[in-house]
Amino acid sequence: MGYRKGYYRKDGTYVQGHFANNRSKFSNKNNGCMLLILAFIAFSSIISCSESSESNCPTKTCGDFSSQAQAQAAYDSNKSCYKNLDGDGNGKACESLK
Repeated sequence: MGYRKGYYRKDGTYVQGHFANNRSKFSNKNNGCMLLILAFIAFSSIISCSESSESNCPTKTCGDFSSQAQAQAAYDSNKSCYKNLDGDGNGKACESLK
């Protein structure tokens, strides 16, 4: 912002000097802070989404069960949480256990 000096046009007329606001709302001085704020918001939302996506599911493997029937019961109770118990996707959990 500042005072613009007067000047002569090509046709010879004089233009009176006046106060001019040369900065826009999104000036270069504010872009760095705005980018940092947006990056922080994006990063924090990614972290919060990844922590809540399956945080209530227990991490169980076939070694945690003594029989295939126990593993199958756990798998049938919540297939989305225990999907790692069914390696080939046929609906039978921990087929290697007897």
